Amino acid sequence: MIATEHQLEDVLSTPREADAAAMAALDGDVLILGVAGKMGPSLAHLAKRACEAAGVRKRILGVARFSSPAAREQLEQWGIETLACDLLEPGALEKLPDAENVIFMAARKFGSTGNESLTWAMNSFLPGLVAQRYRRSRIVAFSSGNVYPLVPVLHGAPTESCPVAPVGEYAMSALGRERMFGYFSREYGTPVALLRLNYAVELRYGVLVDIGLKVFERRPVDLRMGHANVIWQGDANSVCLRSFAICQSPPAVLNLTGPETVSVRWAAERFGSHFGIVPILEGTESETALLSNAGRCHQLFGYPTVSVEQIIEWIAAWIGMGGAMLNKPTHFEVRDGKF
Repeated sequence: MIATEHQLEDVLSTPREADAAAMAALDGDVLILGVAGKMGPSLAHLAKRACEAAGVRKRILGVARFSSPAAREQLEQWGIETLACDLLEPGALEKLPDAENVIFMAARKFGSTGNESLTWAMNSFLPGLVAQRYRRSRIVAFSSGNVYPLVPVLHGAPTESCPVAPVGEYAMSALGRERMFGYFSREYGTPVALLRLNYAVELRYGVLVDIGLKVFERRPVDLRMGHANVIWQGDANSVCLRSFAICQSPPAVLNLTGPETVSVRWAAERFGSHFGIVPILEGTESETALLSNAGRCHQLFGYPTVSVEQIIEWIAAWIGMGGAMLNKPTHFEVRDGKF
């Protein structure tokens, strides 16, 4: 079991041999834009530890507004160089250092409804600025599985070659991010990889945490979005680091998630068995869901190392002991694209 946040961080940031090999093969430093989000700190830490495991000296730089000083202090304790910056401020990107390798994580999702213009600025306008500023770098940019439409659960999830059809302005702006990186990749020959992620999970947030908390607190679990894909955050971060090797122009596109189509009903019942609670289930599963087929990702980088059953077991124990939460619900139940 994982009993402390320190232990959780160690699990999330322990590099595999493939991570160390990827850092050893990578020329230049790594700049992470939007490092202070849910995934960024453990990704930066993983990159630093992978360099140490490989015996290579490489600067890992993390950029964010750092509204939380504690987050910045923690990153610096791990040996990550931090730079405070509002990326939308005119001229801000020009003040940042050059870097051969850039990871783009800056994005906006929740709160989009009612402030759509800021969502478009963060998700579409800013990527264009970054693509111009770092046109001589390799860029791995996180995108979202939300660029796909809701698909029939029984007919198979979309692969990277399937047509996109985003639902709602957040999803449209996420596709706008891809289009901006795609345009400038073609314009300048910039090697880019776009990672369509859904959904990363750990013990403090994610789809499975949302379900587990509702079961534990005896709140109804909404079944209308009856299925989802998830991937352990440590596995997602590992794929991110290794994706510099597949950067190309025009961009490589990769669905990033686990191999299972997880039933929300089944997950609720699994949590119920751990807690000794009968879940309160509300509604009926729809025939469609937001899903992705990550077969190509698994072919390139292997299957996730942490199974859904293991994640549920860890989360159940974490919730039961009153472990810390990020208090950032995923709202995976949303079907109309309004976040």
